[in-house]
This record gives sequence, structure tokens and C-alpha cells, in this order.
Amino acid sequence: MIRVLVAEDMHIVRGALVALLGLEADIEVVAEAATGDEVLPAARAARPNVAVIDIDMPGKDGLSAAAELHEFLPECRTLILTSLGSPGTLRRALAAKVGGFLLKDAPADKLANAIRGVAAGRRVVDGELAIAAWDSEDCPLTPREIEVLRLTAAGADPVEIAGQLFLSAGTVRNYLTTIVSKVGAKNRFDAIRIARDADWI
Repeated sequence: MIRVLVAEDMHIVRGALVALLGLEADIEVVAEAATGDEVLPAARAARPNVAVIDIDMPGKDGLSAAAELHEFLPECRTLILTSLGSPGTLRRALAAKVGGFLLKDAPADKLANAIRGVAAGRRVVDGELAIAAWDSEDCPLTPREIEVLRLTAAGADPVEIAGQLFLSAGTVRNYLTTIVSKVGAKNRFDAIRIARDADWI
């Protein structure tokens, strides 16, 4: 029997996951968590084989909770569920040593099979997402350009950014022009969208 912890902050979704997994003869849900902060204590109490964790949780996010489990309860493998199927998110999940990464809109039998695979020690990754990650480009921006774009995305104008980064406003504008060109954007707002979609900021 595969013992499973389900961590999902939306009560209806969590209840549906628990009900679906309850139909599987070889899977038993032994614990639930509604926030990222509850994951490790619940796992320590219930000793699941696999923790199914939503990536977007209140408190600690799902990847932080998974990394914490990997550090303090390594015998509990992790499967991340996400509606954010970007290649950058997948790379961050793999860096957090998760056992699996699955989109939330996957069929129920795919979830059960992913849990079985993760419990058996395999890495399970949504196929379409893996191909997208394989084909995706590395971030073309320098660390300083990312910093400028991140501050722009937060609503700061070039003068404010210049003050924070000890640059001239003209230098910040030059950075923004370069960023727009590098990512193939129409303007700085389009550059922010492209960078967010790729998980560069």
C-alpha cells in the first residue's frame, strides 16, 4: 500500500483528490495539508511514502515544502501538481529534488500512475512539459538586466530604479532598451510578460 499525503489549499480540490485516490486499491491517503507550513509536520506524523503537493500554497510554496521534505524526511518522495506548466517552473522543481511534476489538468489515472512511479523511485514528469523544457532557451538576460526588469515589473520607473541600483536614469533606460531587444518584445511591458512566462523573473 502506498501511503500518500495530499497538500492543496483549495478544500474542494483537495477533497476531490482524496476521493479519487481513495478509489485506487494500492493507494491510501494518510494525511492532508492546507498550507505549505503544514506539510512537514503532517508528513512527520503520518510517514507517507509520497507527498502530492500543489506548487502554489499559502505559507511556504510547494517547492519550498518539497525541498524541506527532501532535507528532513528524505524517505518521503514528492510529486508536485501545478497549473503553471512553464519550463522554468519545471527546472525549479527538478532543482528542488522533487520526484515528479504533473499538470493539474492531467487525467485521474495519470495522477495515480505518477504516484506509483514516484513511490518506486522514478522521476515522473509530464511529457509535454518535459519537451517544452528541453526545447526552451536559457535566459538571455544578464543578472543586472533581470534586476532592472524585476524592479520595472514591480512598478518602479527608471528614475526610481536608478536610485535603488546607484545608476543614472539614462543607463536604466539603456538597459530596458537592451532587454526589449534581447527577448524580442514590443515594449517593456511585453518584455515583462515574456520574462514571467519563461520564469526568468
